Amino acid sequence: MEYVSALLPSTVMAVAFVALIVTIVKNQGGANKAKEDAAVDAAFAEAEATRAARDTGGGSSA
Repeated sequence: MEYVSALLPSTVMAVAFVALIVTIVKNQGGANKAKEDAAVDAAFAEAEATRAARDTGGGSSA
């Protein structure tokens, strides 16, 4: 029975890893992709607007 206790943690981790990979693959594309792309685009736009405002705000950056 020691072999069961030796193999069980590895088996559980392998099953959890496979479940993680399946979840990641299933969540790629479709409606989720559009939402994620929109969120990233909004974040980039906000960062660019902040940088542009800082650059034209008369700051004394070299």
